[in-house]
Amino acid sequence: MPNSAILLIHCPDRKGIVAGVSGFLHRHGANILHADQHQDNDPGLFFMRVEWDLADFGLDDAAFRREFQPLAESFEMQWQLAYSAGRPAVAIFVSQQQHCLMDLLFRHRIGELRCEIPLIVSNHEAAGDLAAFYGIPFYHAPVDAANKAEGERRQLALLERHGIELVVLARYMQILSPEFVARYPRRIINVHHSFLPAFSGARPYHAAYHRGVKLIGATSHYVTAVLDDGPIIEQDVVRVSHRDQLEDLIQKGRDLERVVLSRAVRWHLDHRILQYSGKTVVFD
Repeated sequence: MPNSAILLIHCPDRKGIVAGVSGFLHRHGANILHADQHQDNDPGLFFMRVEWDLADFGLDDAAFRREFQPLAESFEMQWQLAYSAGRPAVAIFVSQQQHCLMDLLFRHRIGELRCEIPLIVSNHEAAGDLAAFYGIPFYHAPVDAANKAEGERRQLALLERHGIELVVLARYMQILSPEFVARYPRRIINVHHSFLPAFSGARPYHAAYHRGVKLIGATSHYVTAVLDDGPIIEQDVVRVSHRDQLEDLIQKGRDLERVVLSRAVRWHLDHRILQYSGKTVVFD
């Protein structure tokens, strides 16, 4: 894979944006590998992701930011620049269920997730053996109502010590405080079943089974201070029938959860997501 740069843009929609960006890149020797765009007509917004090979590109990071800024200002752009060679540090939080954690660690081992995973944090000890198998430090950090604030302070200190850039909640069954979320805005990804708001609570699959649902699903989203209300990244569903028993629903739900979460994490790491107005644009 070539060493590449990725530019994410959103701004008011108007003529000349694509020509302006592509012309700028061409003048500095860029070989564009991929470009995608989207218009949201209701608010009149334009979104773009462009990736180019750095082999013959004439600007380093500082020079790009300096030279591109006048063009960005002329179109009122909000923009982000990233590099495919970057390997952000990711922390995985987990409770007792390990299916999402196992999937993420395997995908990381085979190179699907371009990141480093310097630690796994859990409020239970169940995932310690799995973390040891993959050679990743495991931190048992019990959290309950009596010590929640102190527990989160210890967790945040761990994240800061390891330079964490993304937090993944791989079936972490604790509600993060607004203070915790504020430390990682748009950088915490969660996964849960898609029954909400119909079947909330600790046993959603049991409630859905007794209701006789015909579809089950999973949702992955960015975490905000409002519970399960952050911008949705990915969702998927599978059909069930009267032949499926409760155990079948739970198994199918777990399969969906791990796939949906891994997609969301991969797209974030590949710089394919733009957030706006409580939702996302996910570029192919």
